[in-house]
Amino acid sequence: MIRLVRRDRASRRMAVAAPLLALLAAILSNLILFVAMGKDPAAVFYALLLEPFMTWSGFSEVLLKTGPLLLIAQGLAIGFRAKVFNIGAEGQFILGAIFASAIPVYFPQATGGWIWPAMLFMGAIGGALWAIVPAFWRVRLNANEILVTLMMSLIAVQLLNYLLLGPWKDPAGFNFPQSVMFQYDAMIPILLPGTRVNVSLLLAFVAAMLAWVYMQRSFGGYQFLVGGLAPKAATYAGFSQSRAIWLSLLIGGFAAGLAGAAEVAGPIGQLQRSISTGYGYAAIIVAYLGGLHPVGIVASSLLMAALYIGGDNAMVSADLPVAAVRVFQGSLLVCYLAAITFVRFRLVRTRGAPT
Repeated sequence: MIRLVRRDRASRRMAVAAPLLALLAAILSNLILFVAMGKDPAAVFYALLLEPFMTWSGFSEVLLKTGPLLLIAQGLAIGFRAKVFNIGAEGQFILGAIFASAIPVYFPQATGGWIWPAMLFMGAIGGALWAIVPAFWRVRLNANEILVTLMMSLIAVQLLNYLLLGPWKDPAGFNFPQSVMFQYDAMIPILLPGTRVNVSLLLAFVAAMLAWVYMQRSFGGYQFLVGGLAPKAATYAGFSQSRAIWLSLLIGGFAAGLAGAAEVAGPIGQLQRSISTGYGYAAIIVAYLGGLHPVGIVASSLLMAALYIGGDNAMVSADLPVAAVRVFQGSLLVCYLAAITFVRFRLVRTRGAPT
């Protein structure tokens, strides 16, 4: 019989190398898929992995998508380290976009530099409020937060559809399900002239620094780590599991809501049904690919953002279907989980029947 046994000490060097090995394994495994589909693997991988960095316009779009992925993943990683699995960041992202859009929708003539900061604040509050329900159900009713947060995301999508097909529908929008275009003062200032990259990217990097300080240099972060690694020991030490659940889900919801607000007040400029782009689900891959470490998440956010842009390129230049792009993203997570498992565990052959 062969079983996994935890190593006495995991190699830090191999832990750092695990994402690179996962990327290589994902490339090799998808190489077979692309060949079977009759696609040119060289053209596909060039479009997926290299083309986004070949031009300034392409790289600026990578930076644009890095912002929301980085924000959401940093918020989720804090909960994941405490073994609180918030799978509903997509719904919290949508609620953040809805709450932020309420200001320009109800006050379309308002002016002043206060509008876009107020929208970001409202979006963050909206995401956190959407996370209150699964937090309450987990603490009070012992409901599984994975299922509850996932179901709440489906409700958020229907709420978005209701608003855009009903009370918030732009009367001059040619019957398209979208809100009115936001006024100039409701748009986040551009960070890099000549691109769509806005100030929200700086907020994402500030969030990464705050996450690093909290998780690596604070007692609260230590409580999260101990609670995730040894729940019983954390209980004996007096660490509150309920507090960890509340904080994990609220922080994740706050970050996802802030990202949703930045999306509607940034590159889109109105509330649309296409706001639900899967950032909340992709951020789960980003968080784990970064090893749940704030610094690693910065690098994995850039990689996943490049795959978003590269996926669009591959669909045009290499005629790759969108499903194949998503398979590559998913296989990247599977390969990473396999790699990190062998970093932390080793295979041991045992004799006799299992007990």
